[in-house]
Amino acid sequence: MAKKIVAGNWKMNKDLNAAVALVEDLKSKIGEYDTSGVSLIVSPPYLYLSEILKTAQGSGIEVSAQNVHQEASGAYTGEVSVEMLKSIGLEYTIIGHSERRQYFGETSTQINSKVVASINGNLNPIYCCGEVKEEREAGDHFKVVEQQLNEEVFTLSAEDFSKVVIAYEPVWAIGTGLTASPEQAQEIHAFIRGLVAAKYGAAIAADTSILYGGSCKPGNAKEIFSNKDVDGGLIGGAALLADDFLKIAAAFN
Repeated sequence: MAKKIVAGNWKMNKDLNAAVALVEDLKSKIGEYDTSGVSLIVSPPYLYLSEILKTAQGSGIEVSAQNVHQEASGAYTGEVSVEMLKSIGLEYTIIGHSERRQYFGETSTQINSKVVASINGNLNPIYCCGEVKEEREAGDHFKVVEQQLNEEVFTLSAEDFSKVVIAYEPVWAIGTGLTASPEQAQEIHAFIRGLVAAKYGAAIAADTSILYGGSCKPGNAKEIFSNKDVDGGLIGGAALLADDFLKIAAAFN
């Protein structure tokens, strides 16, 4: 059975004091919400990872990086390797986020290399895939997502793939005020799970967590999460507010 996960991608937001305060707020309020059975993950900027790990210690809140470089070391100014992230105690990293693809030109080859490097270094990828507005309007969303999966994660062995969390991003719904309907979310999540089953078998497909990553908020989380193939969310703006983040996680219960 797939693990239920609500992960917060903080993106390039908050200074150190505000980042620590947010985790302290999460820790103090977590008992006010029924988040049982749900794994909570926060993903602050690189600069704060060590401090956030210390702050979150003992709370059950896990910590993820927002990105990682595919090479183990070398002359890659400004980059961070898998070994560096593991050395501070990290277990997760986001890979292939639509903003990395759009603003930094990340290719499927790079994304695949990052996924492989992460798994080889015992770092669990939260792998993002999804279509832009033009692709959705053209009816190409299934084709786009299938191609991304084939090129970026379906090169893995079954054992390695079982360590991947998939986050489906309807890119047209990120920061636009638009949200995929619960029916649209279920349709594409079921399609992704079907592709996983065809590639790796029904058991691995059933155990693969597939998160929804498009403008999930406290007001729509319950309806989205009620779909059988939606195992949680990769949360953007709502993850920057402790109560909103916890309300989203509690939407499962």
